Amino acid sequence: MKKSILSIISIFIIVLCIVFVNFKVAEQKRLEAKKFNSVYEEYNKDNLNGLDITTVINKAINNNEKYGIDKDVDKMYINDNEYCVKIYIKMIINNKIYSMERINEVGMDSFIENFGIVGFKCTDIKYHENGRVSEMTFEATEY
Repeated sequence: MKKSILSIISIFIIVLCIVFVNFKVAEQKRLEAKKFNSVYEEYNKDNLNGLDITTVINKAINNNEKYGIDKDVDKMYINDNEYCVKIYIKMIINNKIYSMERINEVGMDSFIENFGIVGFKCTDIKYHENGRVSEMTFEATEY
């Protein structure tokens, strides 16, 4: 009888430890996602300019390079559903949406020269299933 009670208590303690460890791992991942997101969510506002946009694009590119995100044949980052961050810019003068890869390809200096003082706002932010920012869309508000 004592052996079966001791076995039940041991199993209960093991299960409790597993639950606790899983909780701690999940909490750590949540905190990491929150820290990761804070870098991008500070741009989730209406009063941005072209310099802010180049900054967030550079952060996204650096992030994608850090995590080794692959590119497709068009040199566009392939969403890995975990770490990839993509930035899109909608221009009101032609109603077209440009990817960060295209803006980077043309040159950040050229973008700053032409749109450095233009107003932008964040119109959309999406998240991966793991809670990390996956996409942000910005729209020019004035020229």
